[in-house]
This record gives sequence, structure tokens and C-alpha cells, in this order.
Amino acid sequence: MDFHLTEEERMLQAIAREFARKELEPVASKVDEAEEFAWENFRKMAELGFTGLAIPPEFGGSGGSMVALVAVMEELARACASTCDILDAHVSLCARPICLYGTEEQKKKFLPPLVDGKQVGAFAVTEAEAGSDIAAVKTTAVRDGDSYVLNGSKFFITNGPVCDIVVVFANIPALAPRGMTAFIVETDTPGFSRGPQYRKLGMRGATNAELIFDNVRVPVANRLGDEGKGMRICLATLDEGRLGIAAQSVGIGQAVLEQATGYAKERKQFGDTIGQNQAIQWMLVDMATRIEAARLLTRQAAALLDENARVTKEAAMAKLFASEACMDIAVKGVQIFGGYGYMMDSPMQRYLRDAKLTQIYEGTSEVQRMVVARALLA
Repeated sequence: MDFHLTEEERMLQAIAREFARKELEPVASKVDEAEEFAWENFRKMAELGFTGLAIPPEFGGSGGSMVALVAVMEELARACASTCDILDAHVSLCARPICLYGTEEQKKKFLPPLVDGKQVGAFAVTEAEAGSDIAAVKTTAVRDGDSYVLNGSKFFITNGPVCDIVVVFANIPALAPRGMTAFIVETDTPGFSRGPQYRKLGMRGATNAELIFDNVRVPVANRLGDEGKGMRICLATLDEGRLGIAAQSVGIGQAVLEQATGYAKERKQFGDTIGQNQAIQWMLVDMATRIEAARLLTRQAAALLDENARVTKEAAMAKLFASEACMDIAVKGVQIFGGYGYMMDSPMQRYLRDAKLTQIYEGTSEVQRMVVARALLA
């Protein structure tokens, strides 16, 4: 269903669907097996202007709405979830906060190379003792003249092995306990380094690494927003990022449904196709219904964002529902494919591995429930 899509949004969705079918789907398994950043896919997305979606044209962006962005992400994830994950981290978590909270000088400096795909963006808040509890970050930023000196490390950072620009969150000790502040860090700065690339269960073409800050000097001009206002920026950015994960979940679920439906029409047992079995039919019905509901929740929250509304509850609901549905759908997909579904040359195994991450990153399902509960009880 094209929920409230304008003509422009439908056009972008159609372009993304065709691109995903022709360019991403044929290489998705190879991208997963290689466990390397999907450079070719990233460059092709940049050529289509996807790396500049929801960024104003005056800063080199493609413009477009948040509804268009999530519609495009859904189509990408339908073919290759890793590629969608790369785009979510690059646009939603890096370019968008710079666009929303940066100064004119910051926007003019950092956005053009990001939206052109000449540089790769990332977002860094997670630490060893600050995963779900982001207020517990230990990375520090100490003012020294016209710079801040950053020390600490960030874990599990998507696009980490290759990123050029990172939106980093650190605490200013003098302002503790409310010292969380955001910074735009260029990774060619002395003192910055990366740990080895993590090996992951799924989304293996969207690579992750630890980012290390050892007396990294960041100009005051690169501070994003005011001192002590980083938590607000972080949480609002995560709202947008969660919509990206919700769209990703919808895309993976849609791919599973299409594959499972096709298989159910062809696979014969006991003299008939398994699709004639009511047990299979009901699984497909539940899958299709949950996908449609997840899509509507996601696009509704994106539409509210386009109206400049705060969507913390709505984004959490969309991410929670969509990711839980995605994982259940992936499990059902394996079940419908039976023994073949459990083999590594089946598409189901990749969908299952990718689906699990949607329940974990940018706030686990448990964290989403906490967010929604706070909103309900406020």
C-alpha cells in the first residue's frame, strides 16, 4: 500500500525498487559472504541521489521527505539489508543531525561531500558500558583553547571501518552530570584510530568497528549544537534512525513473504502444492498482515516528522512492531522452506540472520518498550 505517497515519493520508490531489483538483489549474497563494506552499492546509491535524501538542495542534497526516505529504505532492504543499513547510518544518523543542528558553516562544509557520496558518514554513541544506557558514556571532551580534546572509544559503529565523518557524543566533565555534547569528527584527525572490523551474524556488508579517540583535537567550530545539549540531539537522531530500522524490517519481511509465497505455489507434497495446506496459508496471512501494519506505522511516524512533530513514541512503536514482526516472519519463512530453508544456499538463512539485528540495534525491543511506556505514563 502506498500510504499517502505523493507523486514524487512514488517516483523515488519506483526508482529504488528498480535499482534494488537490478543492482542489489543479484549481488546480495556475495556482499554478505564477503563481509566487506559494500562500496559498489554505496557508489551507485550516491549516483542516484539516495545519499542526499531528506537533505535540502542548497547543501547539495536531493531534498525529499522522510516518507520518501523510509519508502526508499524499504525497497533497498527488500534486496540487500546491508546496503539499507549503510544508508541509514550515513543519512539518518550523520547527515541529518548535521543538517538539523549544524551551523550554516558546518552544513556548507560537511554536507556536500556526504550527500555526493565522496565521504562516508557514521554515528558514534555506544560504548562498552553505555549501550542501552547512553547517558553512561565515558568518552570525554575537555575544552583547550579553540579546541576540545576527546578521549575514549565507541563500540559497534556501523560504517566504522570506512567512515570519514562521525557524529560523536562525549561528556564535558565540567558540566557533569549533564555534559553530553555532540561533535563532528573528521577521521583524518591525529589521535583517531579504528579497531579491527567486527565479525557479525548478519548485515555483514554494513561493516562495524570500534572507534578510538586518543587526545583527538576537535575544533570548537565542529561542536554540533551547544555544550550539554548532546543528549537531546542524540535522542532525536535515534528517533529518525529507528524509522530507518523499521523500514528495513518491513523490507526484509516483504522479501521473505514474496519468496515464501512463491515457494508455497511450487513445492509439492502429498500430491499438491504446500500452499493448499491451511497451516501454510495462515502463516502467509499472518506475515502479510504484520508487514502491512508495520509499513503503516513506519510511514505514519515519518509523515509526522515531515510536519516537524516529535515522534519519540511513534518511532519506538514502529521500530518495536516492525522488528518483532520481521524476526517472526523470517522464522516462518525458514519453516515454510523446510529443510532447504535451513541450508546456507537458501535465501532464508540470510533473511533470518539479518532480521535478528533489527531487534537489537538503535535500541533493543526492550528499550523501545521502555520508551513507549514512559510516553504513556507521562
